Amino acid sequence: MYYPEEIIEEVRMRNDIVDVISGYVKLQKKGSNYFGLCPFHNEKSPSFSVSPQKQMYYCFGCGAGGNVITFAMEYENYTFSEAVKMLADRAGIKLPEVEYSKEERAKADKRSTLLEINKLAANYFYYQLHQPQGKIGYDYFKRRALSDDIIRRFGLGFANKTSSDLYHYLRSKGYQDDILRDSGLVTIEERGTYDKFWNRVMFPIMDVNNRVIGFGGRVMGDGEPKYLNSPETMVFDKSRSLYGLNYARTSREKYMLACEGYMDVIAMHQAGFTNAVASLGTAFTTQHAMLLKRYTDQVILTYDSDGAGVKAALRAIPILKEVGISTKVLNLKPYKDPDEFIKNLGADAFRERISQAKNSFLFEINVLKRDFALDDPEQKTKFYNAVARKLLEFSEALERDNYTQAVAREHYIPYEDLRRLVNRLGSQLSGMQPKPSSGSYEKREKKKKTEKEDGIRQSQRLLLTWLIERPQLFEKIEGIVGPDDFIEPLYHQVAKMVFEDHAQGNLNPARILNHFINDEEQYKEVAALFNASLKESLNNEEQQKAFSETVLRVRKNSLDYASRNAADIAELQKIIREQAALKTLHVTID
Repeated sequence: MYYPEEIIEEVRMRNDIVDVISGYVKLQKKGSNYFGLCPFHNEKSPSFSVSPQKQMYYCFGCGAGGNVITFAMEYENYTFSEAVKMLADRAGIKLPEVEYSKEERAKADKRSTLLEINKLAANYFYYQLHQPQGKIGYDYFKRRALSDDIIRRFGLGFANKTSSDLYHYLRSKGYQDDILRDSGLVTIEERGTYDKFWNRVMFPIMDVNNRVIGFGGRVMGDGEPKYLNSPETMVFDKSRSLYGLNYARTSREKYMLACEGYMDVIAMHQAGFTNAVASLGTAFTTQHAMLLKRYTDQVILTYDSDGAGVKAALRAIPILKEVGISTKVLNLKPYKDPDEFIKNLGADAFRERISQAKNSFLFEINVLKRDFALDDPEQKTKFYNAVARKLLEFSEALERDNYTQAVAREHYIPYEDLRRLVNRLGSQLSGMQPKPSSGSYEKREKKKKTEKEDGIRQSQRLLLTWLIERPQLFEKIEGIVGPDDFIEPLYHQVAKMVFEDHAQGNLNPARILNHFINDEEQYKEVAALFNASLKESLNNEEQQKAFSETVLRVRKNSLDYASRNAADIAELQKIIREQAALKTLHVTID
């Protein structure tokens, strides 16, 4: 998909990056920039910087960076065109009809066709549920105490016992075998064609924009597998999709309820808990956690109370913690799952259990405790040591001490004894860290070379950042350093744009970034080029000295490179004279 560059630039310029990001992240002004906690990784000290001058953001912790368009892409999981459209709507800009390359048009058409097929299939399944042949499915939903309203809201349906009904229906609508095969709804082989789903109640899976992207089906009777999901397609990635999120994201609750299955989500929504979601027949992933992070900072795990549910909770807890989500675990006993709990005790009792949900770390300790026979002194000591090792997962001393107090209180362990044990184990573990070996001569030389190259790249990054921050510095380096002195191919490409933009009086780093948007690795590196230092630049004598040294280092490296690639003696002699002149050259900002 293609929008003219001037349109993209208008959209970017009409959406001030501080205004946009402050709608997602709490920002505080510090010097000329704004800082906040990074929305792309878990941190406790703000290292996420937003620059009004550059119209860029950059995280000095995880390296995420870009302009307002890429922020919308990263945070909302939008494509480039979706991000441009969202920001255009926000700024009241009417976009022209988009232009596609032949390849992009084919891809967009295929994606649109797959969504059409899924929508038709969902309507077909819903229709079948209300026909005589679908009575078995309808009766199943009624036995599960689902109302007609909730059946309609979630678009629940039925796939007939005949194994090719849907295929023939879709063919009658004009869809060919190739696209039907790619939809994941039918299997087409030499020996015949049959539907992916048959004799199953059907659960359409929708994205956050309420588009049907896939299906889940539960078999009627004793067939296997009991639950079957659509395979991954161009429009369906189950590791990035959560069932019920299209409704849960609009809930007014400040937390999300994460459960295991379709029926749990539907039962909770019917009971008024419209903030419930479930992963789709797959283990909880980092992508799921990042998806939830867009809408909440707190998740309550409502997994089944059996062994499999406990294991699933233990897997999900560190994943949620990694992205900065506070996690609690719901106690559903004596019932197995939320659906069963609500049917037996009702919504009020379920709401009460939510208020009593267990802190995830304390839940982990309770699960750990099951492995030890505490009436045996040896086992009890082993449990205490296991608890102490677990507490060492907290790197922050204050947080670790708070949890030490909580665990000691809950498990009747003398606090001072547990604290000393934690500290002693911590000292032992840190003392066991292997000391780096001196290594061979070759390794040391290789390390020195790598460090030197990294230092040169850092100098080039610093210089570009300073030039972006203070364009008046261009006149101070005129005749000393130019784009060709940036040796790294990517750095040279960027430097050329920076110098050209400055010459035209239109230095715009956020616009330069747009040239690299199709290459994620290059995009991140270019964003880093414009954000090389946390400090306010060049505001004291020491930093002015650093600027002078950086300019000379970049120029010296350029001359050294040129000398190694000189075409003839005359060129080499010229380079040697320039290298000698560097020794007496003084770069000043004054």
